[in-house]
Amino acid sequence: MIYHFSLTYPSDRPAASVSDLLRALLIPRKWRHYLRTERQVLVNGEYRSFNQPVQAGDQIDLYLDQVESLQGSYPPSGRLPHVIYEDDNVLVIDKPKGQKTHPNQGENGTALNDCASYLGYSPYIVHRLDMLTGGLLLVAKNPAVVPILNRQLTSKTLKRDYLATVDLEKALPDQGTIDLPIGQDPLDQRKRQVRPDGLRAISHYQVLSRQGRRAKLLVSLETGRTHQIRVHLAACGWPIVGDPLYNPGCGSEDLALTGWRLSFVKPYSFEKVTVQLPEKQQI
Repeated sequence: MIYHFSLTYPSDRPAASVSDLLRALLIPRKWRHYLRTERQVLVNGEYRSFNQPVQAGDQIDLYLDQVESLQGSYPPSGRLPHVIYEDDNVLVIDKPKGQKTHPNQGENGTALNDCASYLGYSPYIVHRLDMLTGGLLLVAKNPAVVPILNRQLTSKTLKRDYLATVDLEKALPDQGTIDLPIGQDPLDQRKRQVRPDGLRAISHYQVLSRQGRRAKLLVSLETGRTHQIRVHLAACGWPIVGDPLYNPGCGSEDLALTGWRLSFVKPYSFEKVTVQLPEKQQI
């Protein structure tokens, strides 16, 4: 299959070589090689070698026929997701709390199964939300955009902001950064914990409101470890309300953690997009 992407080089960017343009678009090195050897980079309708410049207003067309995907297929669930944003290459849905992001035991009721029902074919996973966490989930419509979005995650161009309501077991500053490594809990395979030999994990938070012994936080991820926000906040003495793993006295409330806002650059473009849940769907 050939994937075609087209863009007009924006006037607010300096002139750049074709090679630098492809790097700026975060196109993988292997694909840049194919584009060069197969002469599939067209500028204003003609092939342009990689050391030649691209200027404001130039029309760039890319044709990729070497795209592979190792992701599995997701059979349709028969249900439709709540779509918040959609373009030619990505889908952003509001994943309900209690639903898995993707199957791992042959299930057919996950968010990606719902996306398969909506799209009519299997989507491609970019990031995950814990089953108990609701909110914005970004899904790729084709494999040609997956490595671009993965690189945005790594470079922090793709930003994820969450809302969390916490119990205040300790004093909570109005804002701060939590830089604590996270690893597997050896006593419970479901859980993670802060540990010296864990993976680097950084979360930023800001207090939005306080009420009694609880506070509502805006939390932004710099890394994306499993259960990162839940582990970080609990480790600091601010466990999330309704968290059955890290807040033992949570009672019967739902986990008060929601993926609230996503910011990213549309693949194969320089256009920034910010998607945010409507206020009525926030925690």
